[in-house]
Amino acid sequence: MTPNRPAAVIILAAGGGTRMRSSTPKVLHRIGGRSLVGHAVAAARGLRPDRVVVVVRHDRDRVAAHVRQLDPQAIVADQDEIAGTARAAECGLEALPADLGGTVIITMADTPLLTSATLQELSDHHREDGSQVTVLTASLANPAGYGRILRDSEGRLVGMVEDADATDAQRRLSEVNCGMYAFDADTLRKALLEVGANNAQGERYLPDVIGVVLAGGGTVRTHAVCDTWQAEGVNDRAQLARLGTELNRRTVEHWMRAGVTIVDPPNTRIDVGVLLGPGVRVGPFATLRSGPDVPAGEGDQPAKDHP
Repeated sequence: MTPNRPAAVIILAAGGGTRMRSSTPKVLHRIGGRSLVGHAVAAARGLRPDRVVVVVRHDRDRVAAHVRQLDPQAIVADQDEIAGTARAAECGLEALPADLGGTVIITMADTPLLTSATLQELSDHHREDGSQVTVLTASLANPAGYGRILRDSEGRLVGMVEDADATDAQRRLSEVNCGMYAFDADTLRKALLEVGANNAQGERYLPDVIGVVLAGGGTVRTHAVCDTWQAEGVNDRAQLARLGTELNRRTVEHWMRAGVTIVDPPNTRIDVGVLLGPGVRVGPFATLRSGPDVPAGEGDQPAKDHP
């Protein structure tokens, strides 16, 4: 495996997304001219991993066909009837070679502002620390719905708890689990075997792997993302619109800083796949659409994260 490249990225895209109230699977809803899962595949491919796996279940055939259109080299893995993100990760891992070693990154298909740069920082931090697991975290003003990070009096991570299982005191914690991880492949493979479904939802939670690793004396670290937009997931259409507005703001700002004149930024819409050259002038109320919904290539995403 080439240094600084993960062995694999597993994207969890099996959820039903019932709060979208739509016949279209959540991960196929679009912002910035690209589906949610398309954004996830683009972010994953930016790391140049050896393999990308997308785990599907709800409306399996539609999502799988779309993933293959996005990235013919991606591996589509099917989650069975066993519920939970731990089982989804397990199904993704089972689609990879049994002797796969190195770093495995796990991401979610519904966090469209997550960038390749942040995933690369997570992967690099994981390797530099030599930890068995590294968790991407963020501190949110409103952490409701997110799993909380639990630390001891010296600031060391001692576990995580899902929002539904948290006490009132734990729900007041602001540091959350973003749902993205860097795992040592062997550690993940072994720990998943010990994850049960003894929780409020009766599901096998991926965060429970952290408790298994810690109980076995393993090393778990965290890596904080300051740009909290990257931690936000889409659960309903209001969040989809909110994140779409922010993504467009970032895209427009990127092109202005790259030498493009945009006369009316608040009323300009630019898809993430659109390419513009220095000196281009975009008039008021313009909408610039990209072509087919394919993953990002070099240059079609903002080069840096914006606050």
